Amino acid sequence: MTTTGYAPVNGVDLYYEVHGDGPPLVLLHGAYMTVDMLGPLLPGLAATRRVIAPELQGHGHTADIDRPLTYEHMADDIAALLGHLGIEAANVVGYSMGGGVGLQLAIRHPAVVRKLVVVSASYALDGMHASALEMFPTITPELFAGSPMAEAYHRVAPNPDHFPVLVEKLTRLNTTPFAWPAADIRGIAAPTMIVLGDSDGIRLEHAVELFQLLGGGVMGDLEGMPRPQLAVLPGTSHFVPPGSGVLDRSDWLLAMIPPFLDAPTPDAAGAAS
Repeated sequence: MTTTGYAPVNGVDLYYEVHGDGPPLVLLHGAYMTVDMLGPLLPGLAATRRVIAPELQGHGHTADIDRPLTYEHMADDIAALLGHLGIEAANVVGYSMGGGVGLQLAIRHPAVVRKLVVVSASYALDGMHASALEMFPTITPELFAGSPMAEAYHRVAPNPDHFPVLVEKLTRLNTTPFAWPAADIRGIAAPTMIVLGDSDGIRLEHAVELFQLLGGGVMGDLEGMPRPQLAVLPGTSHFVPPGSGVLDRSDWLLAMIPPFLDAPTPDAAGAAS
């Protein structure tokens, strides 16, 4: 069963869909995306849980407001959405921009995040490859002509002519330097899985740094298995070419993510999350 709605949060009428039944899970899309662009990952996760899939500020059915697009603002919106739905805590899976939102949600609203899966996202601007950082300032609305992202936006957005504004805001998000403090990352209480492609937009070294800040990078045989997990998908890019992006590996993601979410945590022995 699928239901849809709008939640008035922080001045945004946030569109969301709810798929399936079971433990709550928030699924956060990437930049320029709509819920239906998450592919088989959404129904796969919804087979065993209640998936709440919002469309973030300015994306899809959610109209933009006079506010910059920031990870912090969007994280606050998701925390408010959970409150609107009466959900005290949920697992969170975020891809790309949505992964950054998930990290900020775990930093700013730790009580609402049970477990976190960060897919193809960074905690600092320089976590992305230099080639990506050089490309971002050159992005224009015309580059998206005929693309699935532009077509989806124009099909469902309440203000279809607003697409150039979304491009400008996302370009600013992707070119404004940021580096979240190491202490904030270390302070994330939610057990976290980090996933990226071996040819992703995120540097492998950066993913390892994130993994280590969260407590990973130890010899499990001698020191015990750490709370975070790291998965690098072979032969996998961020999004293009078609068929090679992280979301195209939904079969791998669905083989890894549910067991991670369902495993007992050290402070809740024997209880599945």
